[in-house]
Amino acid sequence: MRNRPGGWALRALSLVVLVFAAQLGSLIAPAYACGCGAMVVDRDDRVSVDRETSVVGWDGGTEQIVMRLTVRGDAPAAAWIMPVPHRATVELGDAALFSELRTLTAPVTATRHYFWPRAKDWPFGGSGDGSGAGAGAPAGAAPVEVVGRERLGPFDVARLAATDPAALEGWLKENGFELPDRLATALRPYVEQKWEYVAVRLAPRESGSPLTGTLDPLRLRFASDRLVYPMRLSRLAATPQSLGLYVLAAHRMEPRGAIGGLPPEVTYAGRVDPGRERSAYPALGALTSGKPVFVTAIDQSFPRPGLIDGDHELRAAAADTPYRITHYRDELLTVGGFPAWMLTLLGGAGVVVAALSLVLRARRRRPVTPPPPVTVPSPLR
Repeated sequence: MRNRPGGWALRALSLVVLVFAAQLGSLIAPAYACGCGAMVVDRDDRVSVDRETSVVGWDGGTEQIVMRLTVRGDAPAAAWIMPVPHRATVELGDAALFSELRTLTAPVTATRHYFWPRAKDWPFGGSGDGSGAGAGAPAGAAPVEVVGRERLGPFDVARLAATDPAALEGWLKENGFELPDRLATALRPYVEQKWEYVAVRLAPRESGSPLTGTLDPLRLRFASDRLVYPMRLSRLAATPQSLGLYVLAAHRMEPRGAIGGLPPEVTYAGRVDPGRERSAYPALGALTSGKPVFVTAIDQSFPRPGLIDGDHELRAAAADTPYRITHYRDELLTVGGFPAWMLTLLGGAGVVVAALSLVLRARRRRPVTPPPPVTVPSPLR
């Protein structure tokens, strides 16, 4: 069957339109979820979380999360909801903490020497250079109890004890936001476990400006007999999600499971003593009270966020094995600027020549034994 003239052009144009429509849809879709909380904006606004970095510390009884978000969009304000298993205290975090941990856990470069020349080396080429349930609200309490509210930099922070997602929706409406139906459903497991929430109203520093850029970090602290990182709300995200965690604990930590994402990848594991290295890690020392801590950096991708089926629970690994990503730079082994293989061959040749010379010299110096005298018999008489 022959194609009609111009048929290929129509199909190409249709493909372009479909791709453009898909990209446009991703731009106008509200970003209701970020890595471990929920972002709520007005229906006519849009905001997205470009990057989320979290530091999670646990000493066996108290957990703290320091989170910094980088957002963009045209929304003048947004609400961010973070479920926590027990009543939390909230304060501004230290932005220097993330710089210190990024430096501490960064990959290192090491030189790895090889002996025999390769294709790029002389003479072939080149020059030869070489769990427990939360406290919850008491019986008979209001569906939403505001247990604390404070202004922290650009943030209006409210700490809530909610026993009904509908009541949380009412609080959001009072503050100018609408709770999406899917988010209300996703919050229900936390309500059933009597978890509480930290609700944060995000606003730019300048009134009337859109909410964009890297926000000041927030530090949450709450009692917990297990190390848990809330992730359930991220299943609402419409685009693939990525999670980056710096886990501070007494031992190397690992997630109990993938919770619907790709296998978590450890990018760094090692013990650090910020008390002894105060000049290098002052913010980390302040967070850990100067005590030694094992740092585990974990990355994980969620290509299909809808498959997320729980929160991350982290446990001690079988051993405190240190690990660091190392990028190797291969170089030809040299001695004094000369290839070691060449010096070795020349040295070997020199040894052979010297040995032969010694053998010849020894032979020359060896005394020559004269032949025995010849006796001539006398003639018979």
